Amino acid sequence: MITLASDFGSPYPAAMKGVVLRRSDARLVDVAHDLPRQDVRAAAFWCRETLPYFPPAVHLVVVDPGVGTERDALVVRVGDHALVAPDNGVALPAARRIAAEVCEAVPDVECFRYDYDDPASSTFHGRDVFAPAAADVHEVGVGALESLDAVSPIESVPPDGSPDSVVDCRFPEPTVDPDAATARGEVLVVDDFGNAITNVPGSFLDGRDGDTVDVNGVSAAVATAFAAVDTGERLVTVGSHGFVECDVNRGRGDEAFDLAPGDEVVLVG
Repeated sequence: MITLASDFGSPYPAAMKGVVLRRSDARLVDVAHDLPRQDVRAAAFWCRETLPYFPPAVHLVVVDPGVGTERDALVVRVGDHALVAPDNGVALPAARRIAAEVCEAVPDVECFRYDYDDPASSTFHGRDVFAPAAADVHEVGVGALESLDAVSPIESVPPDGSPDSVVDCRFPEPTVDPDAATARGEVLVVDDFGNAITNVPGSFLDGRDGDTVDVNGVSAAVATAFAAVDTGERLVTVGSHGFVECDVNRGRGDEAFDLAPGDEVVLVG
C-alpha cells in the first residue's frame, strides 16, 4: 500500500495518484489532503498521529513550502515502513514514533536522498518528484531501497536524534510543575472541530476529573468526555493523542479560549 498525505486540497492529489498507478500496482489510501497549508509542523504532528496505525507501507507526505528550491527529496526507512517526503522535517516525527512504538525491535531511522532530474514543473513536485519516488520504492520494496539507482544513503538516524545533514522537526517541550499544579506549554495544532491541542502531557490532569483549571486565566472543567459538561461549555480533557486539549462541548475550543497554533498556554489547577 501507498498512503498519501498533503495540503493540496483538490484536484491535485488525483494527478499524484495517476502517476503512482502508471508506475505500480499499489493500493492507494488517502490519509488527508486538507492538512494546514504550508504548515510543516502541523503536518508532522498529524502524520505522527496517523501513520503508525497503518501496516507496513510506503507513506507519501507532501507539505512543501520549499517546492522548486534546492531542498532534497528524502526516503526515510524505519523497519518495514518508508516515508517519502521533502527534506523539511515533516517525515521524522512519524518515523521516530514508528521506530519506538510499532517495530518489535527499535530500528534505526535511515535517510536516503532521492535524486531526480529536472521536473516538468517547479511548483508541483508532489506529482513530478515525490509520486514517482513513492512508486519506485513500492516496486523495489522497502527492504531493497539500496537497489534503486536514484537513492543514496545519508546516514542512520537514531530514534532520539537526527543527523545535521537532514532537516528535523521537533515539537516544543512544556514545563510542568506538579507541586504547584501548573503547566506552561504551547498549542501545537487546532483540529477541524476547533479543539486546541497543546503539548502538555495528559498526565497533568491525572486525578483531576471533575475539578476546574484555569487556561490563561479562563476557568474550565476537567472532564474525560465532552458530554460531561453542558452544550456550549468549556472543558479541558486529554485527547486521543495523549495531550491536554482545550475544547467546547459541541463548539469550538479555539474560539472559546482564544487560542491558535503557536500560542502559549498556562494551565493552573
